[in-house]
Amino acid sequence: MPCLPRELPVHKLQGMPCLFVGVNRSPIERHALSPTGSYPFTNRNKSQKSKRKIEIMELDIKGAKDWGIGYKGDLPLLIAGPCSVETPEQTMESAMGLKGLGMHLLRGGIWKPRTRPNSFEGVGSMGLPWLKDAGRAIGVPVTTEVANAKHVYEALRSQIDVLWIGARTTVNPFAVQEIADALRGIDIPVMVKNPINPDLGLWMGALERLNKVGITKIGAIHRGFSAYGETKYRNRPQWEIPIELKRKLPQLPIVVDPSHIGGTREMIQPLSQKALDLAFDGLMIESHCNPDKALSDAKQQVTPARLIEIKTDLILRQNSTSDAGFYTQLEKLRASIDSLDTQLIELLGQRMQVAERIGQCKKENNITILQQARWDEISIQRTEAGEKVGLSDEFVVGLYNSIHKESIRHQTKVMNE
Repeated sequence: MPCLPRELPVHKLQGMPCLFVGVNRSPIERHALSPTGSYPFTNRNKSQKSKRKIEIMELDIKGAKDWGIGYKGDLPLLIAGPCSVETPEQTMESAMGLKGLGMHLLRGGIWKPRTRPNSFEGVGSMGLPWLKDAGRAIGVPVTTEVANAKHVYEALRSQIDVLWIGARTTVNPFAVQEIADALRGIDIPVMVKNPINPDLGLWMGALERLNKVGITKIGAIHRGFSAYGETKYRNRPQWEIPIELKRKLPQLPIVVDPSHIGGTREMIQPLSQKALDLAFDGLMIESHCNPDKALSDAKQQVTPARLIEIKTDLILRQNSTSDAGFYTQLEKLRASIDSLDTQLIELLGQRMQVAERIGQCKKENNITILQQARWDEISIQRTEAGEKVGLSDEFVVGLYNSIHKESIRHQTKVMNE
């Protein structure tokens, strides 16, 4: 029997009217979901439900349709524009090229916190009217990054519609608080990029600081996380972190920035598709009228024409279907997953019991817990075994690092008894 009784409708985005899966539930989804938000046609034993609760943050957050920027909320946000505002002409030309894209916000960096001091760090406040004029010319609100109270005052004075806090600022609670204090009593929409390091607490803390001074029009931007060493990404996506943020703050709009995650033009399309497939609430993509001549992040910017092509090629998938057969088959498959997961947990428990006996043996013979040669052997053998069954090296390494950490915890407990 195939996985699904029939293929779900998939729509190629050929025109301009629609880009993403909707932020709000569609009529089909409202029909398909029960009043509690769960799928119907389920045969699961309710008595087996866990007593554990998912921790939900209690923040007063308005959806993007209530941000006062003319966004209707039926489609996720599309934010596009140059990495940096460089000249009035470059800003206007980039914006005019994006006029037919159907975007909701025009972005442009004014102040650029760069890694090295000799890099282009933005034109500063004089670029704010260039950005605002470009937005007016195409009838689209504008957004820029702020990193301190002075930036906030300058942006507000120039009537910037939406602000965002960058990744390098989010890591610093003092800087975030300074921005929050500068915005006290001004409920302008503010988006917060994830911190450069994979720390969900810092990200959530920045959102809380803004909310505590009365800002309710809040969103998040996932731009990936810095990692030491070579990876195929400029910033590793680590999707599990924004997914967890969405779980803790289900009302929070989360936009994905494929330009910064990928770091190259070629990665924008597949990363954008991945973001849509994971049901995030929109995209922020860097687009420049002449990317090769851009003064910052040239490699990750695309022309407006190329961005329109990317949009056209994106596939829109439904969040749900009214087909009862789909849910019947889905529940059967999920029951199989539940059974396998139960077996996995039981096997891991048995493995830790063996680890404790190994710990006891080491204790009796005054042997250290960590045996590096054995750990190296396990790492190599398990990675090779995982590859044979289609598991990625990254997954197997991560899994066994967690297992090894738990094993050490059990052995340490035995050693100290």
